[in-house]
Amino acid sequence: MAERLRVAFWNTELERQGPGLLLRDALKGGIDDIDTARQLIAEVDADVLVLSGVDFDATGAALSALNAGLPRPYPHLRALRPNTGVPSGADLDGDGRSDGPADALAFGFFPGQGGMAVLSRLGFRPGAEDDFTGFAWRDLPGNRMPAAYAPLAPPLPLSSRGHYRTGLLLADGQALDLLTWHATTPAFDSEADENGRRNHDETLFWTAYLDGALPFAPPAPAFVLLGQANADPDKGDGDSAAIRALLADPRLQDLLPDDTVDFGRSIGPLRASYILPAAGLKVLATGRMERPPGVRHWPVWVDLDL
Repeated sequence: MAERLRVAFWNTELERQGPGLLLRDALKGGIDDIDTARQLIAEVDADVLVLSGVDFDATGAALSALNAGLPRPYPHLRALRPNTGVPSGADLDGDGRSDGPADALAFGFFPGQGGMAVLSRLGFRPGAEDDFTGFAWRDLPGNRMPAAYAPLAPPLPLSSRGHYRTGLLLADGQALDLLTWHATTPAFDSEADENGRRNHDETLFWTAYLDGALPFAPPAPAFVLLGQANADPDKGDGDSAAIRALLADPRLQDLLPDDTVDFGRSIGPLRASYILPAAGLKVLATGRMERPPGVRHWPVWVDLDL
């Protein structure tokens, strides 16, 4: 019988409007969205779970508190620092000020808002961790960065919430790499289409990375690319060229083409979240969990034979 390893991704949307508030609510208990999230995480029952929408703090306290309230807490946690809310020192939105949420390296009301996290029943491989969130947008081959951003010093990073590689250690000593990201939404911008361009390039990053066109070591042969592209290949706002190219890449398997979020009557359901195993991995099953009332994003998962 095959040994199953379930890898899952979910945008929880648990982020708060101020630092420390997610930690406060996770410790308090009886908070509806946190209770719902914990129940849904338990139902997914993933061996490796990547979450977004979890506020980052330097000690990982909010993530630890969220995990501690699970029926079966995860033994290995990694909170991933995003660029959200980090001051850029520049007036990026042209309102005459440089201290607003839209002037940060990525939109956010405080540093760390709406970060990503890895919860795992597998151990992390020592030294097998890359944080690409500081990679300059202008250094991406074929980038579509608006010309107005070119003179910024230091240069604006490509990542909004982040791009990361996290190495896991399998039971037989083999390696599995998680390649994770959460791109900005391709909306709420000016005529320069800065968010649409950034969204496109945040997905283009992975094609360049797999091509060996970036100054980073390639992933392990066994890897899973997962996260929120905030781009649907067939509908919605934004330029779909990068996500279409990624889904057609022969190095990846695209086995879960369902919608993953429902934004309601104004926009409707879209495919925004992705799990794309490397072509060499054996996939046993894929799926998405049911959404409780009030939850917009479906958790998605794949079962791998490892």
